[in-house]
Amino acid sequence: MFETSASLLERLRCRPDDASWKRLVDLYTPLLRGWLRRHLVPHEDVDDLVQEVMTVLVRELPNFHYDRARGSFRGWLRTIMVNRLRNFWRQRQARPLTGDSDLARKLAELEDPHSSLSQLWDREHDRHVARRLLESIAAEFEAKSWQAFQRLAMDGAKPTVVAAELGISLNAVYLAKYRVLKRLRQEIAGLTD
Repeated sequence: MFETSASLLERLRCRPDDASWKRLVDLYTPLLRGWLRRHLVPHEDVDDLVQEVMTVLVRELPNFHYDRARGSFRGWLRTIMVNRLRNFWRQRQARPLTGDSDLARKLAELEDPHSSLSQLWDREHDRHVARRLLESIAAEFEAKSWQAFQRLAMDGAKPTVVAAELGISLNAVYLAKYRVLKRLRQEIAGLTD
């Protein structure tokens, strides 16, 4: 059984091991890569930037303490990404970023937790993390339970329809949804708000 994500962050902070780092890298590399490709980074530089973000993450994670009042892990990761982007563009330009440049504006917008770009990051982050974590826990459930969850929670099918389709009780449909969501909440704890 997978360890909860809050435990994953704590383990990486206090007692890092290769398997936990691999899990974090596998979870976040596709998100970072996709985000950077869409936002002002040439494709040939994306992997280098992802590596830089992950390097800072590895170095600074021992100092990260999840505190809902101070901000989420996703906000901290977004800040690391913004700082790496800012550094990337400074290294590639003869002049420093100015307040009126489009790039500086976009980086400032991404840095502001209330901006539309920052909120887009939050939504995409949460969807990506939830989808990847759902993929990772699917094998923990019986096939009919997983199908009931998918049909009810993801497809929006009516509980009575799901029960009839799968030949299970209405209670089993609700129980499947409850169990999968409970497990997902354990996995996602600390990574989203």
